[in-house]
Amino acid sequence: MTTEKTTDDTRFDRRMLEALVCPLTHAPLTYDADRQELVSRAAHLAFPIRNGIPILLIDEARQID
Repeated sequence: MTTEKTTDDTRFDRRMLEALVCPLTHAPLTYDADRQELVSRAAHLAFPIRNGIPILLIDEARQID
């Protein structure tokens, strides 16, 4: 039995980006692997990814410049 170590980078399926949009502006999101966030440049928000699951709630988003 082999054990594969997973990191935050491998737990989030980047292909999912094709289906996800910003809940506020409906604009495309970009993936920030270092911060584990999905970024909406149109809304100036960054949505966290926790345990491989994007949290697309405006109340959970971080304001960005």
